Amino acid sequence: MQILRLHSSQKAVLAAALAGLIAVAYAAYPHGGMQKIYAVLIGGLAGLALYHASFGFTAAWRHIVTEKKGTGLRAQFVLILLTSAVSFPLIAWGKDFGVPTGGFVFPFGVAAAIGAFIFGIGMQLGGGCASGTLFTAGGGSTRMMITLATFILGSVLATAHLPEWNQLPSLAPVSLIKEFGPIGAFVLTAAILGLFAAWSIRVEKSAHGGLLPARKTESFLSGPWSPMLGAVMIAVVCILTFVAIGRPWGITSGFALWGAKALQVVGIPVETWTYWAWQKTALESTVFRDTTSVMNFGIIFGAMAAAALAGKFAPVWHLSWRDLATAIIGGLLMGYGARLAYGCNIGAYLGGLTSGSLHGWLWLVFAFAGSLIGTRLRLKLGMG
Repeated sequence: MQILRLHSSQKAVLAAALAGLIAVAYAAYPHGGMQKIYAVLIGGLAGLALYHASFGFTAAWRHIVTEKKGTGLRAQFVLILLTSAVSFPLIAWGKDFGVPTGGFVFPFGVAAAIGAFIFGIGMQLGGGCASGTLFTAGGGSTRMMITLATFILGSVLATAHLPEWNQLPSLAPVSLIKEFGPIGAFVLTAAILGLFAAWSIRVEKSAHGGLLPARKTESFLSGPWSPMLGAVMIAVVCILTFVAIGRPWGITSGFALWGAKALQVVGIPVETWTYWAWQKTALESTVFRDTTSVMNFGIIFGAMAAAALAGKFAPVWHLSWRDLATAIIGGLLMGYGARLAYGCNIGAYLGGLTSGSLHGWLWLVFAFAGSLIGTRLRLKLGMG
């Protein structure tokens, strides 16, 4: 068996990862029963899939610009369509079949546009989006652990200023599912993504004379996976989240909560901030009561297990000043931007689109614009 051929150090990491998943499940169970167990398991599956497929939104957006390669972008579109094929009917009719499901449908205005834009810059400087930060940190990247820490700091700092940001002009929330029905909304989503996919194919063929071969799956257990297998498995994660949790997958609200609790420990009264005054229960309770946090822990340990199975868990403890600085700045920008824009690439972009919300499309526009700036900065800094 593949596991038996692992080096003893990787077996120890795998054992620690599995123990971590069990410990999180044990701690979370009293605060939500089986739903919390499902959240841990779904998070673990997400970590495994993200790591083995190297499924990052950041690199895919950068590659279409710098390398004229659209494989990762098209894999994202497959993920969105597979999830939407299930989530749209669930949101519209799920309660009639005993599966009440809600979506992320939010307004979008000046604050959200600014937030998405600076998130896009941050994801390129930091080297990963929210999900990318979690799975690479769990996989042993010390640089991304720094990005994660400042991501958390940026998230909680933004909550101090949200009342002022929320006073800026904003469009009303729009649900495509309510406007066109689940079938109409799906057809419209598929048509728009189809146009984007056709554009990416044209760009790639023009630059390379044809479509470049995508990475192939070598092993389901130890990876690597093809982008399309990654898209399918992450779609499974999204669908299971809709069914088991009753809402889309989200990540960054958990970061804000972790940051708030950390600031409380050092004596900063975040409970007096308007944002947290409305979330006293979350602030006063254990993080294991928070479903998003529990899933995030699952992602970290799932990615840790995946790295061990691949024989690649090997943290590097020496970082250049450039790597350190860009990790800090990128994390802060992502954390602050995500709070302004109702989430990250998972909660706002993926969660918004698979909820049939207009704000998901608008988030994509402004975040991609920021990503273009971030990509240029990466090149100027010699980051590739």
